[in-house]
Amino acid sequence: VQLQASGGGLVQPGGSLRLSCAASGSIYSIAGMGWYRQAPGKERELVATITPDHRTNYGDSVKGRFTISRDNAKQTSYLQMNSLNPEDTAVYYCNGDLQVYSRFSNFKQYWGQETQVTVSS
Repeated sequence: VQLQASGGGLVQPGGSLRLSCAASGSIYSIAGMGWYRQAPGKERELVATITPDHRTNYGDSVKGRFTISRDNAKQTSYLQMNSLNPEDTAVYYCNGDLQVYSRFSNFKQYWGQETQVTVSS
């Protein structure tokens, strides 16, 4: 079972990027999914979360610019990032609360690998 993050890269200020986080393996169910980021010298911070019924929550610094979504059939979350600025430069991580193998299993939090987002001219 793993979460595979992708979509990071270098973008100019004002630009956009879309991150994806795909879950794979023997997954029975996925509860909340989310994105976090950590800039150099700073603590990891919440970017956005989304529930299975698509209720969302955002960190204050990204409200109005970022949009989290998910495709439950594809077991994938997405983070659309618009109006990027240099302060958004960070390593981004996705996570999810996964129920593995059967409905009798407990939900467990899994983290994807990091994906670097750099906003620079």
